[in-house]
Amino acid sequence: MNTTPANVMDPAHADAATHHRWYEDIQALLAGTLFVALGVVMFGQAGLLTGGTAGIAFLIHYATGVSFSLVFFVINLPFYVFAWKRMGAAFAVKTFAAVGLLSLFTHFLPQGLTFDYLSPFLATVLGGLLCGTGMLILFRHRASLGGLNVLVLYLQERMGWRAGKVQMAMDGLIVLGALMVADGERVALSVLGAVVLNMTLAINHRPGRYMAL
Repeated sequence: MNTTPANVMDPAHADAATHHRWYEDIQALLAGTLFVALGVVMFGQAGLLTGGTAGIAFLIHYATGVSFSLVFFVINLPFYVFAWKRMGAAFAVKTFAAVGLLSLFTHFLPQGLTFDYLSPFLATVLGGLLCGTGMLILFRHRASLGGLNVLVLYLQERMGWRAGKVQMAMDGLIVLGALMVADGERVALSVLGAVVLNMTLAINHRPGRYMAL
């Protein structure tokens, strides 16, 4: 007699059901990076920043005028070594593809999408939600946008440094750097955007909580 409830998947078929095929990974890479790119464009329109390597890229962009998409792609190059060592070849390749797509999308989106007016507060909330949702899509397909997240995981494994503390310290330095290129209001909104982004991930990205059925 089959005692498995009708709404619970047989464990024997769970892996097959949740395994992503190559075309599903491609769709996720395109959709996830497009969501993040739209959020980044909103942040840029409102003069905001965010954490991680994207935040560093924004700092360099605001300070020098160099294209965000170019800076973001270049500063992520060293982190692929950490991604390869920490997460494996497949993760590193997908991450490289995601970073490349995000760089392209952030470069070309403004040519097809403009805002006559965008409230900084609305850009903060919507941008944070879009970035968080896009990253969530990428995470569920074993990809990321590279950068500091990969580095802190590598340092935790090799040096024993607590990833959360290292990440917090790095993001803190980025926010302090923002004070050199943005006023206090923009920095405060940037912090709020980072909170919205991370809350989106924290609430929705929990292993075992959301399963494909």
